Amino acid sequence: MDFKYCPQCGEKLYPKLCGDEGNIPFCDKCGRPFFPFSYCCVICLCVTEDDSEIALIKQKYVSDNYINVAGYVKQGEIPEKTAVREVKEEIGLDTVSCRYIGSYYYAKRDNLMLGYLCRVRKAELKTSVEVDGAEWFPLKYAQQLLRYDSVGWNLLNDHLKNEKKRNDAPEASHGISQ
Repeated sequence: MDFKYCPQCGEKLYPKLCGDEGNIPFCDKCGRPFFPFSYCCVICLCVTEDDSEIALIKQKYVSDNYINVAGYVKQGEIPEKTAVREVKEEIGLDTVSCRYIGSYYYAKRDNLMLGYLCRVRKAELKTSVEVDGAEWFPLKYAQQLLRYDSVGWNLLNDHLKNEKKRNDAPEASHGISQ
């Protein structure tokens, strides 16, 4: 989002040189710059504890394809709490563990999406009014359901690469010599 007027006092902003950042919209009345920003969101891989299945949702106002649970970070909320909250709100599941995977830029909506692996206990999916449907799928099958090269597809593939690296790594010797 690019600011043209001060969001605090409403005065017109004018470019001002701000160090290495270059010319940034500046409010003379409030004495502060207003840097452009993207809205921060979370996107969640809702995976069973044994990593065998994933819950995907349908939201017609977002896409005709299956997508991951996602949502905006509220003011004052940390992203991990947002991920847990969104999983509970959108599909009715409690998150057992939540781990950050990576960040992704979604140009269509100017969102910075923070990707999380949310491990959940498999249960009946109870959708909110903003979700048109939700289903469990085998994890590997989900790659075919998510739109190729979408944020959700990239998040799932990053998770699968991380798991492969983890599974292929030699076990630590724990200081025991042979």
